[in-house]
Amino acid sequence: MKIGVIQASSQREKNKILFDAVCKYAKGHSVINFGCFAQEERQYSYIEISIEIGLLLASGTVDFIVTGCSSGQGMMLACNTMPGVLCGYTPTPQDAYLFVQINDGNAVSLPLGLNYGWAGEINLNHTLEALFLEPFGNGYPKQEAERKMRDTARLKEIRRLSQIGMKELLEKLDAELLQKVLTRKNVTDFIIENGSNEALVEWIREKCI
Repeated sequence: MKIGVIQASSQREKNKILFDAVCKYAKGHSVINFGCFAQEERQYSYIEISIEIGLLLASGTVDFIVTGCSSGQGMMLACNTMPGVLCGYTPTPQDAYLFVQINDGNAVSLPLGLNYGWAGEINLNHTLEALFLEPFGNGYPKQEAERKMRDTARLKEIRRLSQIGMKELLEKLDAELLQKVLTRKNVTDFIIENGSNEALVEWIREKCI
């Protein structure tokens, strides 16, 4: 599994902590850090980053995203407006474990400012440890796993039917917003080089010329 780490500029000082923790617990997986990095001068909101998350997942560039913002809530909501993104809010180890086991989503958002406090990296590490403790989508509790997995499949199908495609959404976005999102070359270049959705990759390539 290819895992992307990316968070809003408001918590860019937490980027290395977040990336290091994901690398520590996502053993056997490839982890790519997309920032926002501490040295980046340009600011990116959780809305702008959520669009980049949508691009990374829809293009097939990564399989899973670990993200966050100050509260974690805004990023979660913004990500869930993106076609094909099923993002959970995971402030605790229990939330992280239950989300990936029951809901089997492809993104999680952590609160990187709210209640972080002294030694906040301890909870962050425990949360990411619980996230990657077992393969995703096994269901919980175990005696109801079959029903849980069936409900998850139904939820994903309903979401798919209710949403437009990623390329169609991008073409409806405000031009200024889209232009800013596409200026993060570390994201767009990686998508162009590694994405498996050829139609979307070609669309991004044309826009970035």
